[in-house]
Amino acid sequence: MMELLTSPEAWLALLTLTALEIVLGIDNVIFISVIVSRIPPAQAKRARQIGLLLALVFRIVLLSVLVWLIGLTEPVITVKNVELSWRDIILIAGGAFLIAKATHEIHGEVEAREGESDAQPSASAFFWVIMQIIVIDMVFSLDSIITAIGMAQDLEIMVAAVVIACAVMYVSSGPVARFVANHPTTKMLALAFLVLIGVALVADGFKFHIPRGYIYFAMLFAAAVEVFNVLARRNRRKATRRPAS
Repeated sequence: MMELLTSPEAWLALLTLTALEIVLGIDNVIFISVIVSRIPPAQAKRARQIGLLLALVFRIVLLSVLVWLIGLTEPVITVKNVELSWRDIILIAGGAFLIAKATHEIHGEVEAREGESDAQPSASAFFWVIMQIIVIDMVFSLDSIITAIGMAQDLEIMVAAVVIACAVMYVSSGPVARFVANHPTTKMLALAFLVLIGVALVADGFKFHIPRGYIYFAMLFAAAVEVFNVLARRNRRKATRRPAS
């Protein structure tokens, strides 16, 4: 342990891996922020906390079973000359779930269904939200940890990077969730992001890698445009309230 604390290479690996884990965690934060927006604020906060705690637990559990996890990358089935491992199958299933869930939510927003969240008892709705968070946490945790294994050799560095990244996710999830709740148009944008992320996961599962830099640049550009839209709407509202001189 002392060797790691005094090693510049170890600190560089920690910083690099932490930055990567934070970037990979953006998908998780967006999903949780969108999915909890359909339940009451008090329950939404609790669901967000449980979801991020589960994300941390899943990542640490996966790190503790590295040998088993690496075995998930071995081919188990061939589909039209494409060898698929359990990791690929999980990514495909998780990506399909994201696409289906985001499409369903987009349809609900477009149709403007009133009182949909009240159609179920609140306890049932809360339980369903947690179950969806667990499913997507498992997918994102698997992809995140396999990436970490490829970048670092020391378990201590991987665990430290995961804990720091989850702490950053926890701190940022509240403001992100509030922003999505206060600006309905950003929810549609977030749902579009989830469709994009789902497509990328399915493509990865079928061995067609879409560089994440392209995806995150597109998300950043669209988010910047939406921020300007929010500012423009706010300024227009202020202008209409201002009494004429």
